[in-house]
Amino acid sequence: MLDDRYKLAFRLYPYERSSDQDAAEPVRHPVVIMGGGPIGMALALDLGLQGKPVLVLDDHEGVGRGSRAICFAKRTLEIADRYGCGQPMLDKGVQWNVGRVLHRDSQVFEFNLLPEDGHQYPAFINLGQPDFERFIVERIRVAQAEGAPIEIRGKNRVAAVTAAADHVTLDLETPDGPYQLKADWLVGCDGASSPLRGMLGLGFEGRVFQDSFLIADIRMQADFPTERRFWFEPSFKSSGASALLHKQPDGVWRIDFQIGWDVDRDEERKEENVRARLDAMLGPDVSYEIVWSSIYTFQCRRMDKFRHGRVIFAGDSAHQVSPFGARGANSGLQDVDNLGWKLGLVLDGYAPDALLDSYCDERRHAADENILNSTRATDFITPKSSASQLFRNAVLDLARDHDFARPLVNSGRLSVPCTYDGLPLIGPDALPGGPARTRPGSACPDAPLDGGYLLPRLGNGFTILAINADAPQDLTEDGVTATRVALTTSGAVANGLTERYLGQAEQAVYLIRPDQHVAARWDRFDETALRAALRQACGRG
Repeated sequence: MLDDRYKLAFRLYPYERSSDQDAAEPVRHPVVIMGGGPIGMALALDLGLQGKPVLVLDDHEGVGRGSRAICFAKRTLEIADRYGCGQPMLDKGVQWNVGRVLHRDSQVFEFNLLPEDGHQYPAFINLGQPDFERFIVERIRVAQAEGAPIEIRGKNRVAAVTAAADHVTLDLETPDGPYQLKADWLVGCDGASSPLRGMLGLGFEGRVFQDSFLIADIRMQADFPTERRFWFEPSFKSSGASALLHKQPDGVWRIDFQIGWDVDRDEERKEENVRARLDAMLGPDVSYEIVWSSIYTFQCRRMDKFRHGRVIFAGDSAHQVSPFGARGANSGLQDVDNLGWKLGLVLDGYAPDALLDSYCDERRHAADENILNSTRATDFITPKSSASQLFRNAVLDLARDHDFARPLVNSGRLSVPCTYDGLPLIGPDALPGGPARTRPGSACPDAPLDGGYLLPRLGNGFTILAINADAPQDLTEDGVTATRVALTTSGAVANGLTERYLGQAEQAVYLIRPDQHVAARWDRFDETALRAALRQACGRG
């Protein structure tokens, strides 16, 4: 079920015949991305902004239909900001920080995902995936006009791949017939069903949850506040065993209903039955229009390895989680953030291709964290035994009045960036008294600065963040340069910087990676130690 709203900007990159189709021999490209969704397009933008030639192959001609993912986290917006499209997303999206948990008709508790000040972006925005993708493609168009070597080919379906030691050959189908090309590196961003994974005979292991959820986007005028609302055992029981409500732009609201495993999906998809559930929730006097609806069963799965020679997987093609916690698309954008700079260094010859194995190590660590949180949320939301349901409801009852029970309530632990504790690229922590939240491996939190915010100052390369400490303006090791950002904790906004980066220390020097994760930190500048940490972060340790 789909209205015209999702058809307006569908063909963003219509099919055009390329010169590769007339070449006598397959043309070889440095990087080919298979799949033109938000993950593939974001990776193309990342590489293109680095000046790396990249080709996107999509079997469609534009953004996907239906709103699908709608909750985009602060970290995703910070990544998008570095790519130059964060502000349009923020302007269009519905901002929210607060969530409410309800059991039947009464509130159990509420929570604030960003209770502190001093961040450029909110905890989340709600924005339909077509709009999210569109902003990335529009930024690509601007980058192309400025000389970024990004090419997008619509209606180019990958029919087969053949992997060799130093390249991959792709067989393509187009409206003008087949052709071949070659890629030094092929990145699969082709979604949870991933044809590329199937072509290579690679597994996707995990758990399928035996429950079904009806998802509906409706356009209506309503006075619900801008927040996440989740009901356990709602009083409108004919609508399902749980329900979720989110506000989107343009007067559209997202509603999820848990409808059970043994359902007739064809029957449930009928408009009159979708409306029956919506009417039970909203009441007879609310007028609305169904924009889009679907039924899904979710899975928590991942590949054993995300890199297979010259083929790399990212986003849902590499890992899949339930939608509770908004960890799917947000985790995929963090895959891009991790892979982009590493692939760029390998292409430039400044890092061995073994650096790409660290992409697998770090993002597999993140996938396991997401799968664990997603599985726990799903087990709490959909108890499969009477004992589990008694426990779940007892926790909800206790959580109304007792703080200790609230961490046990799980309606979806919402997406946060992963910390790469103890993984090979992560260097030393030599900052006694430093805050745990900015230990090596962690994503840098934003902080207020006079006239702006910290994260935009860190940029897209390696950074030496010197706070109340001396450090050189830049330092180059094996062709890779880290540039200094020098700050002091004087002035009206010092508290945020002190709390987030100094803790009990009086000064600090951080080495920050291009994905704005902390590589290492010290209580003073030490050239030998910093050079060693920079080599380690580039896979040369």
